[in-house]
Amino acid sequence: AAAFFITYENVKSVLPHGSSPYLSPATHMVAASLGEVVACLIRVPSEVVKQRAQVSPSSSTLRILSHTLYHEGIQGLYRGYKSTVLREIPFSLVQFPLWESLKDLWSWKQGHVVDSWQSAVCGAFAGGFAAAVTTPLDVAKTRIMLAKAGSSNASGNVLAALGDIWRTQGLSGLFAGVVPRMAAISLGGFIFLGTYEKTRQLLL
Repeated sequence: AAAFFITYENVKSVLPHGSSPYLSPATHMVAASLGEVVACLIRVPSEVVKQRAQVSPSSSTLRILSHTLYHEGIQGLYRGYKSTVLREIPFSLVQFPLWESLKDLWSWKQGHVVDSWQSAVCGAFAGGFAAAVTTPLDVAKTRIMLAKAGSSNASGNVLAALGDIWRTQGLSGLFAGVVPRMAAISLGGFIFLGTYEKTRQLLL
């Protein structure tokens, strides 16, 4: 989260700002995308270890980490990096411009800047919507991370993984877990973005 928001805020500060209604969403999209690229450098290794621990509960986290490094090297910890970035960038392209736009709309309607709890509500809605539309990419990413070394999915080809899911399970397979994903990310968006907004207000 720190890596994301440091990148997000710094990129926003250096990109041009103007009165055009199209410029602000584009700024948020670029900043959020670059933020995700940086954050995934930290997120992906922890995600790989976490998911492997979930399917092998008898193994400790340290054992899974050492096993991955021994058999696959550092690239094993970054398996699925591209697929994760390809999931997170579309997610951010939807979530952050929508979050910022909802805050602007709410601020305009009430005549003053939104409070942190209002920002949290906007974050929950934006996160849930973004989670729903990017679920197929999340499913593909999970398949790639959990694939056996040497298998076709382990190569990290997102389109191939999506095609395989479509052929074997159809639309329901692509949107497997959409409801719990939306619920989790809506709650996460409420806490994450609400806390971020409150912290900004306190510090700035």
